[in-house]
Amino acid sequence: MIVSTLLLSLSAALVSYLIGSVPAASWLARSRGVDIRKVGSGNSGATNVLRSLGKGPALLVAAFDILKGALAVWLARALDLPPEWVGLCGVAAVIGHNFSPFLGFRGGKGAATTFGTIAALDPVTGLGVFVLGVATMWLTRFVSAGSILGAVTAGILVVALGRPLWLMLSVLFLAALLIWQHRSNIERLTAGQESRIGEKVR
Repeated sequence: MIVSTLLLSLSAALVSYLIGSVPAASWLARSRGVDIRKVGSGNSGATNVLRSLGKGPALLVAAFDILKGALAVWLARALDLPPEWVGLCGVAAVIGHNFSPFLGFRGGKGAATTFGTIAALDPVTGLGVFVLGVATMWLTRFVSAGSILGAVTAGILVVALGRPLWLMLSVLFLAALLIWQHRSNIERLTAGQESRIGEKVR
């Protein structure tokens, strides 16, 4: 019984990684004759699609990337896996997005997939991340600032709300990974060189 549960859990984590690794931004851009890795920031994510292809494709990619994280969590719960594995499956989806085997283990920065995962794991924390993250993007026109503040918000909320240890660890890891993925953005924000929404990448 223990062995079968472990095998099922490992299989679900692998499937979650593969779900997360589907590079929607890259494939959509390629269908429009654009190599997303050679334009803008070079990232395979919704923000770079926005700059390269416009709002419609960017919204489609963002929605798909959010769904990837949520789907991994829903799959784990549908299989009735232990809660720790539910968290790990969500984390696996984000890692798949950031380090996709379809893109030579490169990818996006994971903001949308991280949000989808956190929202599915803990809707209250997800709501807080959405409100503060979107408000920051709207006020500053910096996508990176909204993503970073959203990550910080997630970490604070999950601890302040006294969530179970497995959930705290999952969210804190995702928050730390997202901030790490944005380290170059942090340097540009500090130097006043970060590109705003609607501007070309500097």
